[in-house]
Amino acid sequence: MAPYLRIHIPACAKRQLLRDRPAPTKTNNAMTAMPHMFTRRILLCVTGLSPQIVTETLYALAVTQTPAFLPTEIHLITTLEGVERARLTLLSEEPGWFRRLCADYQLDPAKIHFGIDTLHCIRGAAGRPLSDIRTQEDNTAVADTITTLVRDFTADPGCAVHASIAGGRKTMGFYLGYALSLLGRPQDRLSHVLVSSPFETHPQFFYTSPEPRVIFANSPDQRPLDTHTAQVTLADIPFVRLRDGLQENLLAPGASFSAVVAQAQRNLAAPSLTLNTATCQIRCGETPIPLRRVDFAFYAWLARRAQSGQTGVCRNEMNTEDSAAFLAEYAALHNEMDQDIDRVRKALANGMDPEYFDNRQAILRKALVRKLGNTGAQPYLIHNDKKRPKSRYALKLKPEQIHFEALKPAIDDKLVDSDANDTVA
Repeated sequence: MAPYLRIHIPACAKRQLLRDRPAPTKTNNAMTAMPHMFTRRILLCVTGLSPQIVTETLYALAVTQTPAFLPTEIHLITTLEGVERARLTLLSEEPGWFRRLCADYQLDPAKIHFGIDTLHCIRGAAGRPLSDIRTQEDNTAVADTITTLVRDFTADPGCAVHASIAGGRKTMGFYLGYALSLLGRPQDRLSHVLVSSPFETHPQFFYTSPEPRVIFANSPDQRPLDTHTAQVTLADIPFVRLRDGLQENLLAPGASFSAVVAQAQRNLAAPSLTLNTATCQIRCGETPIPLRRVDFAFYAWLARRAQSGQTGVCRNEMNTEDSAAFLAEYAALHNEMDQDIDRVRKALANGMDPEYFDNRQAILRKALVRKLGNTGAQPYLIHNDKKRPKSRYALKLKPEQIHFEALKPAIDDKLVDSDANDTVA
């Protein structure tokens, strides 16, 4: 066998190769696996006075759909009256429609977690359970309850959520669909169950029976009906997934429905970048982001280049003028007594090397994504043109989208991002 030639590649060159390689094809479970393949499968329903939509939806998902989606958990969001109706009709020994459905279609109820603890009662002010939804405050409580549950379920990457908007008041279905649009992932689904007349809304109809079963139509008709002939159809509802556009703290517990909506709305606005040299704070659209002075100076340097129509910088061939322009931005943020500027000047005595550039870029990317989300941060990130081996880095914002100001804050607060973990050099 011929001897092989071992080539030493410098660390900075390795990073450049990794950065410029083509983006990998997405092959993770969330993108390729179907919902029925996930180990944790949740059926999430909003219900009111008609708990039948739970068994109707379960029947459609687990019996008629191919491939079947058999939930491992069933969760209901409902009012105090809705909890009682679900308990008496679905979870009781008699009539016990949930267990009857499982028995009729050979579904193992032991493998489906559905009980009193998965009936989520909407609570209003001071934790008071709501018997109905009548006021604006009640609607806000509904929205926040739904958002909290959807956020908790979608935080689990091994979970697929199927949300049904068939039950409850119209606002409940709207909020559930909206919450899934804001927080849903590729494996999550949204649907509405359709039942043929005259079985729709019939209090004695819970699913299509495998054998003939007679019930009587509602007054004044009261004719006999065979539940074996009922048609139950699941209508899949496509929805826009906006999760990647949300900042990290909105995906964590505590954020209200209105706060999540507001951030999603801000992300849809045209990009606008404002840099405040007095506070070292940038504002992306309406979202303020405080930065350390060294990172603000680095970002301001590239922003001025974009504002004046200059080309990007090549991190592998940074000239003295480029380093001097960055140092000038940094020096303008200090007074004559500051020693930090001297340390930075020494660090860049031989020019800005790729490692220094990469460190600043990585810190800025982390700060932007944390505040704006992956999608919302895209217009404000530092991009490269992929023209190897001399890729150039720049902001892609148009000159008219970049503004500088020097307004001092009313209160002398510290605009330091504690998560940056940065050093001045």
